[in-house]
Amino acid sequence: MSEITLTPKEQPQVPLEADTITPDMFAGKSIDEIKNIEISYGNEKVPLSDYFEVEGEPSEDASEIKIIIDGDVNQTKRIGQGMTAGEIVIKGDTSMYVGVEMKGGKITVEGNAGPWAGRDMQGGELTIMGNAGDYIGSAYRGDWRGMSGGVLTVYGNVGNEIAEYMIGGKLIIKGNAAIMPGVHMNGGTLIIEGNVVARTGGEMKGGTIVVKGVINEFLPGFEFLGVEKDIEIDGEVINGNFFKFKGDLATKGSSGIIYAATTGNGHIAP
Repeated sequence: MSEITLTPKEQPQVPLEADTITPDMFAGKSIDEIKNIEISYGNEKVPLSDYFEVEGEPSEDASEIKIIIDGDVNQTKRIGQGMTAGEIVIKGDTSMYVGVEMKGGKITVEGNAGPWAGRDMQGGELTIMGNAGDYIGSAYRGDWRGMSGGVLTVYGNVGNEIAEYMIGGKLIIKGNAAIMPGVHMNGGTLIIEGNVVARTGGEMKGGTIVVKGVINEFLPGFEFLGVEKDIEIDGEVINGNFFKFKGDLATKGSSGIIYAATTGNGHIAP
């Protein structure tokens, strides 16, 4: 696989918009041409080389390109936006919108990510090894279609309203979640291995949510369906005993399912 390394120079106070950092955009270009790919700084277009050292071996085929960002880019937004193939590895933190509208390929963030990671994600694999912000795998403001495909995994904790309007794909949170995970969810699978603050699945109409930790505050609009053991989700068996709920019945025609581990969640069972 062809590797192209971007080494960040000093990150500016005004965030960069770098939706052109994708294997799709780099494919078929020489290193000099890649250096001159434009990114946005405020209301200006500037060459990539103004803020990154660029070196490596280019390729004609996006699927054969691996972009390595060697350092923190916590003031750089939209890395990997809309990518369809190839790989990006960020060896540090990144800002908002990493992997938005992603259709294929693979992104790994070895640090933390800002809000809106994987927004409107349609395919591929996005992995965040640290924490992530609000609205992970969610819809853009005013839209009712969030994440629809692919696999998004966060190993740390996440913020509010993750998987908002999710309609497909799989979102896995290894840590804890704040309020309203799965709000307005219409499809797909959300697995939270840690704890949830409150309002899981508010106004959800479809899809499946699994919480292995403790849900501190549970909404009243869910029908208790009993206890199930060793549940099977997307062909994978999740061991343990789970309370099963259907809802949110505050939303007409809802068929959403929430599984909550029985351990620590006796306060939400009838």
